[in-house]
Amino acid sequence: MFKIDKLIEGAKKRQKTIVFPEVSFSDRTFEAVKYLQKKKIVKVLLVGDASALILRDKCFEKFDIVNPVTFPDRPKLVKTLFEKRKDKAITLEEADELEKDPYYFATLLVECGYADGMVAGAESSTATTIRPALQIIKAKSKKELVSSCFLMYGKNKFLKDEALILADCGVLENPDSDTLANIGFQSVASAKSFGLEPRVAFLSYSTKGSAKNETVDKVRLAYEKFKKKEKNIVCDGELQFDAAMVPSVAEIKCKDSVLKGNSNVLIFPNIEAGNISYKAMQYVGGLKAVGPILQGLKKPVNDLSRGCSVEDIIIMSAITALQCEDKENKKEN
Repeated sequence: MFKIDKLIEGAKKRQKTIVFPEVSFSDRTFEAVKYLQKKKIVKVLLVGDASALILRDKCFEKFDIVNPVTFPDRPKLVKTLFEKRKDKAITLEEADELEKDPYYFATLLVECGYADGMVAGAESSTATTIRPALQIIKAKSKKELVSSCFLMYGKNKFLKDEALILADCGVLENPDSDTLANIGFQSVASAKSFGLEPRVAFLSYSTKGSAKNETVDKVRLAYEKFKKKEKNIVCDGELQFDAAMVPSVAEIKCKDSVLKGNSNVLIFPNIEAGNISYKAMQYVGGLKAVGPILQGLKKPVNDLSRGCSVEDIIIMSAITALQCEDKENKKEN
């Protein structure tokens, strides 16, 4: 049984510093950080003007608030941004100006170690939130890609008290078979970090050759590549959504499937299918959606849907804390 409370408790134990660049212009973020601070779920770091925030609510006297313009180590952040982007012909003057942007500033705070992770996106597009992360923090290695997943949870006829991981619904538009397999690897790691035992389905409009098309071949090949590496993970593909999720349908369409219609990690063939599906599950299926949760970055930066609730921001903050790497473990590795 999946419990959000377990994620919250896990974050509390880790006490990671999470920076929020939107608190000055997002009422939902404003309320979420007050709860996060009160319950000590994470250490909260805010981007904005301290006097303005305190004037709005005196409780912010107890918060750590940093301003991009008056930050004591601003020259270090500007230099870091310049070094990261000089191969793209950015000038030092342009880096100095760009550092003032709250999203770039917050991302630089993560990159330079002033914060462990970042949560944003309640008031901006996914591109606005993740572009600085892709430019500054970047992927864990040159071979690593950055993808995303959604955590879906709640109770309905099929899901009951379980949770689902859906990927990729927010970053990679039309992945090839190698990329799909990698999205699978990253999503398994995410599932485990959320306390789930991953059961992976590579989705298509075809089940085990019921249709023939190059897009079907792509999904089937991705599954084969995934299975070859992840030998201990229960997985199957290519499967239609109902064959992956409904035991009675799986019994008819793919009786020999090891998943038996009980998947909880769903890998979609492209962003179009994934994005439509998560929104349908959320607004028609009645499930709660948290994401896009970014996968593959050196340090965690996570995006919120612009339709997110205060609760979504709180949960995403806990997830971000769970993604943070412990300095002790990093030294050992």
